[in-house]
Amino acid sequence: MDYLTFEKVTKRFGDVSVVSESSLAIARNSLVVFLGPSGCGKTTLMRMAGGLDTPTTGTIRLGGEAIAGPDRRRGMVFQSYSSFPWLTVEGNIAFGMRYRDDLHAHQRAERVAHYLKLIGLEDFSKSFPNRISGGMRQRVAIARSLAAGSDVLLMDEPFGALDALTRERLQVELRQIQAEEKKTIIFVTHDVEEAVFLADRIILFSARPARVIKDIIVTKILGATRTLAARESQEFFKLRNEVLHLIRKEAETVR
Repeated sequence: MDYLTFEKVTKRFGDVSVVSESSLAIARNSLVVFLGPSGCGKTTLMRMAGGLDTPTTGTIRLGGEAIAGPDRRRGMVFQSYSSFPWLTVEGNIAFGMRYRDDLHAHQRAERVAHYLKLIGLEDFSKSFPNRISGGMRQRVAIARSLAAGSDVLLMDEPFGALDALTRERLQVELRQIQAEEKKTIIFVTHDVEEAVFLADRIILFSARPARVIKDIIVTKILGATRTLAARESQEFFKLRNEVLHLIRKEAETVR
């Protein structure tokens, strides 16, 4: 069932067209990757889904309701480490629930404990962000959005600043978190291997102004369960090369 829909959405900043008319339908509990050349407009499209920008024309709906601004149903995780340095790890996670009047103190504590366990940071609950690694800080940002009760996670190149091994490990963990928590995730990247490994579905965008040039159902090719061994399969290499070819071809058209 379609959950998050983009209906003939465009975006202009002054005279600059950033997003061409685009229509998309994203199913609940799916992990969809927006992939395209750097600066193509994919992040702008995601920000509009988060209510941080508004479409020039068209409508974005969540569960049938038009998005008019940010709310806790949609959590965002950025490339920069968005932890609050004056709060501990558990304090950062609890901060995500600051506007939740539906939770009692003991329920908040239970949710903090749950998400600390989910991201594997129970032993660092009292640590401050400057005492943990960048990968850990990104896990905290993800947990904070989940604790807030977000149904949709909007992730803008959240692993881009990490070293290769940490990035790879967090990609595996994100797949596991998504499977356990049943969240809808839009993940923006320009890294082809990351897109192929993470995605249930890849939406491939053109150079700016963004328009959809390919919609790939990755689960039909690689299956729904992803391990690091998938990166060594022929199917993975074939799909990666196909997507890379499309991006290179698109890049050639704007030179």
